[in-house]
Formats: sequence, C-alpha cells, structure tokens
Amino acid sequence: MAMKVTGGFILDENGEQVAKDVYIKDGKIVEHVAEGDICEQLDATGLLISPGFVDVHVHLREPGGETKETIETGTKAAARGGFTTVAAMPNTRPVPDNAEQLDLLQARISETAVVRVLPYASITTRQLGKELTDFKTLKEAGAFAFTDDGVGIQEAGMMLAAMKEAAALNMAVVAHCEDNSLINGGAVHEGHYAKAHGLNGIPSVCEAVHIARDVLLAEAAGAHYHVCHVSTKESVRTIRDAKKAGIRVTAEVTPHHLLLCEDDISGKDPNFKMNPPLRAKEDRDALVAGLLDGTIDFIATDHAPHTAEEKSASLERAPFGIVGLETAFPLLYTHFVKPGTFTLKQLIDWLTVKPAQTFNLPYGTLQVGAAADLTLIDLEANETIDPSTFLSKGKNTPFAGWGCAGIPQATIVAGKIVYKKERITNE
Repeated sequence: MAMKVTGGFILDENGEQVAKDVYIKDGKIVEHVAEGDICEQLDATGLLISPGFVDVHVHLREPGGETKETIETGTKAAARGGFTTVAAMPNTRPVPDNAEQLDLLQARISETAVVRVLPYASITTRQLGKELTDFKTLKEAGAFAFTDDGVGIQEAGMMLAAMKEAAALNMAVVAHCEDNSLINGGAVHEGHYAKAHGLNGIPSVCEAVHIARDVLLAEAAGAHYHVCHVSTKESVRTIRDAKKAGIRVTAEVTPHHLLLCEDDISGKDPNFKMNPPLRAKEDRDALVAGLLDGTIDFIATDHAPHTAEEKSASLERAPFGIVGLETAFPLLYTHFVKPGTFTLKQLIDWLTVKPAQTFNLPYGTLQVGAAADLTLIDLEANETIDPSTFLSKGKNTPFAGWGCAGIPQATIVAGKIVYKKERITNE
C-alpha cells in the first residue's frame, strides 16, 4: 500500500521549515511513489510533519490494572498525543519477569495496541529486589530494557550484578532512583510547601544519592545506565559530572517537572502528587538548564493513570502519578517553544530522535527507508486541556483548563493512520 502526505512542511537540520510531501510504501518512507500507485492521499496543508514521538516511560497497567488503563486505551492516548512508539513499564500484575509472562504480554500488545509498544522486563523477580531475573532469556523474549520501575534497587551489590548482566547483553539498566531509608513516608517534596501544610517531605538527596552510587557502579560494570524522571539540581549535577568522566549514563525528564514546581501546587490537590515530587523552583530551573546543555538527553512522560476514585483520596493517601501522553507536546510547545526557551527543533528532537538514539531504536526520523511513523501537528491550533476528552482511562492531570497551542492532528504508525482529527482529509 502506498500513501502520499501532501502540503505539509518538515524541519531541516537547521530547524528551518521546508515544504515537503512525504511518500510511504509498505510501511516505510520512500523517495517517491508513482501517482498511479498511490492508494491514499492525506492532506497536511499548513501542518508540521514530525517523526512520530517516542516515549520510553509509560504505564499501560495491563495486566492487573485494567481499571486504570489498558494497552488499548493507553496506546490510543499515545496516538492522540502524537506518540508512535512507547515503552511499557513492568509494574503490572503479574510482572513480566520471565519469558512466559513476557510472551503473554507481547501477544496482548499484538492484539490490542494501536501504536508500537516495547515491553520492559523487570530487573528482579516480582520487583522485590531479592533475586535477579534471567536477563538473557528475557532479551531473547523481546525485552526492551531492564527496570524495576517505581522501586529503586536498594542493594548496591544487586545493582552491580544487574549492570554486569545487562552489559554482557548490550542492554540498558533503567532506574527509578530513590533510597527508601530517606523517603520518610513523604507525599511531596521536602520544602516550604510540605512545611506549610504539615506534610512529611521527600528530600532531594534520596534521589541524588542513588544516582551517585549507580554511576560508579555503571562505570565498574561498563553498563549503559539510564536515569528515569530526574527531578533535582543535585541529580543534574551528578549526571553532568558522570558524563564528563566518560561514564555511560543517560537521563530523561518529564514535562511536568519542567513545567511545575512546589509553588504551583493548588491547595492539597492529589493531581499534583507524583513521584518524584514537584521540587523547588531552583530544581525546575536546573532541569531546564540540564536539558539545554545535554546533561539530560530527552523528555519522557511517565504517563501514570489512576482511577478517579483513587485520586479523590487525600493528598497523603492518593497514589503518585499523573497522565501525560495526550498533553505533552502542546504544553511544552506553548510554554517553552513559543516564549523562545527551546527551539521547535530541540523539542522535536527530545521527543523523537534523542530517545531513539539513546536506546539504539530505528525510529524518530523521517529519512528514506525509516519506518513511516509520522505526527502531523497544527502549530497554530489552540485547545483547552479537558480531561473528559482524554482517550486514556486516566483523567488525573494538574493541567486541566490550561490553554495550549500545537495540537497533533494525525498520527501514522508504519504507514497506517492510527489517529486523525476531523480537519484531516483523505483523498
């Protein structure tokens, strides 16, 4: 099947807008298709044609958490947000900690996902931090990388052993960094907000101390070590120093940690509760600076849906996490690109080619021969974020009511249209 996407523009290597028709055949981008062979034509007049977004940190909840999200609803939300490839975290029940469970998960993905889903496998059995999984077997079964997700590996010996196993297989160890002995039952950052509301706080050092430990372990093991959702200035400094020392460490930051800090928390709204928590303003500023100077490699959403009932509990009792797939690009474009903090090309790169390169994925590019993963974006369109319209089951966002520009209009995965707004026409 051949398709032609007409009337749009791409960004060249200098970030300049260049008019471009994109041709697709057999799921790949091609140089040209003869007019008589084109089966479908998509009108992208006035739209940015971007490589499909890549998000290596999402929670699809299935199996075991289908009341919060399913592979189908989560990937429909991804498609609406312009994401064509997502990596699913392993905090499901059961955990994908053996080949049988990973095979079952892959089968479910094949049946119901509307975008490409790359499954993580856990580092330890049942994410308990006691026994390493069989990395070699899990890699052969299709594991994307290894992580215990929201559970930091507490024992240095266990993490070093995991890194050695992963390095031998040329696989990445991906870490939620948190020293459990320093959390103190906290629900928010240990700062002025916590003091003002009489809440236990999560100190910045609980994240940074784990990163400091792990970069030295990664150096010893020769492993690729990737840090999830960096949130503190100390973490940024530690990662920057490790990179200068030649250690193979990469890192991501979320849209919500770039956009918000503890000063933005409204009352005691649980929609502002996430882990890591919203930190101080100087931490948020350090994250922006770290992204701009290359210390932080790219942006990932940490899409974490919960039920309305769960998020209606008190701030202290509600679960951590917010949804992010459907709002990421418009929020970042509106609040960073339009004011001039980021260039459009920087933002697109952080959502596409940078995560793909970090994990050696053949996605995030519009080069001839690449998978035909495209996101069509109207940079001039404006919408107000309305959780009731989300395709995700999760409506838990602190951004409800925010006005945004830069709205994805259509998403194409391997040459197949998986999301399309009304204004996009087929010819």
